[in-house]
Amino acid sequence: MKPISLLPLAALLTLTAKTMTAQDTPRTVSLRIIETTDVHGNFFPYNFITRTPWSGSMSRAAQFIDSVRAEAGKENVVLLDNGDILQGQPTVYYYNFIDTVTPHIASRIYDTLEYDAATIGNHDVETGHAVYDRWVRQTSIPVLGANVIDTATGEPYLKPYAIVERNGVRIAVLGLLTPAIPAWLPEPIWSGLRFDDMEETARKWIPVIKEKDNPHLIVGLFHSGHDASRRTGQWIENASCEVARNVPGFDAVFMGHDHQQYNRILAAPTPGDSVVVLNPANNANAIAELDVTLTLAPDNSVLEKKLSGHIHDISTLTPSERFLAEFAADREAVNTFVDRVIGEAKGDFSSRDAYFGPSAFIDLIHKLQLDITGADISFAAPLSADALIAEGPVRVSDMFNLYKYENLLYTMELTGEEIRNYLEEAYRVRLADNPILQGHLLRFESDKPTPRNNRLKNPAYNFDSAAGINYTVDITRPIGERVTITSMADGSEFKPDKTYKVAVNSYRGNGGGDLMTKGAGLDREEIKKRIITSTDLDLRYYMMKEVEQSGVIVPEVIGNWKFVPEDLVAPLAEKDRAILFSPQSSRNQK
Repeated sequence: MKPISLLPLAALLTLTAKTMTAQDTPRTVSLRIIETTDVHGNFFPYNFITRTPWSGSMSRAAQFIDSVRAEAGKENVVLLDNGDILQGQPTVYYYNFIDTVTPHIASRIYDTLEYDAATIGNHDVETGHAVYDRWVRQTSIPVLGANVIDTATGEPYLKPYAIVERNGVRIAVLGLLTPAIPAWLPEPIWSGLRFDDMEETARKWIPVIKEKDNPHLIVGLFHSGHDASRRTGQWIENASCEVARNVPGFDAVFMGHDHQQYNRILAAPTPGDSVVVLNPANNANAIAELDVTLTLAPDNSVLEKKLSGHIHDISTLTPSERFLAEFAADREAVNTFVDRVIGEAKGDFSSRDAYFGPSAFIDLIHKLQLDITGADISFAAPLSADALIAEGPVRVSDMFNLYKYENLLYTMELTGEEIRNYLEEAYRVRLADNPILQGHLLRFESDKPTPRNNRLKNPAYNFDSAAGINYTVDITRPIGERVTITSMADGSEFKPDKTYKVAVNSYRGNGGGDLMTKGAGLDREEIKKRIITSTDLDLRYYMMKEVEQSGVIVPEVIGNWKFVPEDLVAPLAEKDRAILFSPQSSRNQK
């Protein structure tokens, strides 16, 4: 009998065993998920408002993104943006309202840098339907907003979530927007929409995502901050951490909106689980990165997840030459727009003085608002922490320095007593509870502020003053009893029970900052009834036209109000000015 060779069979068994072992071996996938947020049109390493070089920007983000893709492999990188890209620098204003024919620069940047998804922000909504609808249409990636609801259909106006696939891994990205839009923005801007509670919306969509798409990873892309204690009217403005803590299913949450860096691991509602929560803050000075390592079984199910968060400072990174070349024509077009001379300033206008009393800077806004509306009284606040319009030619860029936001201008009706109470609230949020005892005129976040620890307790854009009336603010009086209105600006009697026409921006006129609600005592339905007129275009546009027509602006202080007693106010104001605006502290206020 001829002997049978066992070698081929042995080889076959060995090969089969090796094949089976390879098939049964778990595989590891490492991903890097990158977030930008609150870029506010800061695309170039140049500030078109101050006409000076600037830190951060998408040009630097592009350099960082390219380096990560080169290091990790493009197939292992996910790129997300978290909104508020359409308002801020003149770069976006130009493509929002001036050149509406060329595809929007923000859309083209998403395409050039190959973003995977974005969430809409409140400042994107503030540009109005015509702008943000066009931006969404022109953007090839999904723009998300699960809680932005079309009232006609009851369905999301934008895509609720996106599925991004990388290296066999499915990542679900759920987009949510802070729901407090009605507290800030006039209804025509968001007509046909409503903004649902973030936590309720997340509870609705997480089961849908799991059942329909069975992703390996679920991340939140929330244009909302971390401090849920800050309520805006009936809405929780910053609910991101609450959603992470209370809604099962999230592996990570990317935040935005509040311009504060954040990198923490929070306990998830499922025992033993946790959620990485990240926010790189604003203006593309930093980038958030989520590093993910997944161990996958042969059937592609998840055996193990490891996640870690990082915030990368890119403020001084070398800008991407590829990016600058791609958008060179855009930079030139915007520069030509902002460099146009529209008038002449006969002296300097600085917003610094506005913290400590009347100022030529704020009084210029008051004068323009009164001229545009014909109102009896004007309310205005410093919108930029440290802005300067220098003596000499006034350019379009200076109007962005004077007025930071694209607010409309309202004329409203308020009684004399409502006006006084409104001002009481404005000075409550500005001033220390007891300036003499505390040794500070202003309300700082810290009990012992220093030039390097000088954050104000409340935003300066709520530090309203008034023109059209004469009044004093007594810092020695109790809160609620500080403001005494002595007369109208022309010397005629000011009457608490008389109704006056008041010029305010649309943010304030919709209840923003709570001066109308907590101050004047109006609920939101009553606020709507008090609006008499509204401009069609943004307030800055009309201010620009007024300056063009007059040709000259002169730094004049109306001087219709003051802090008293003046001998006590002066040293406190001098002390706080040094804390806010010394060379060591200027960067903290910008």
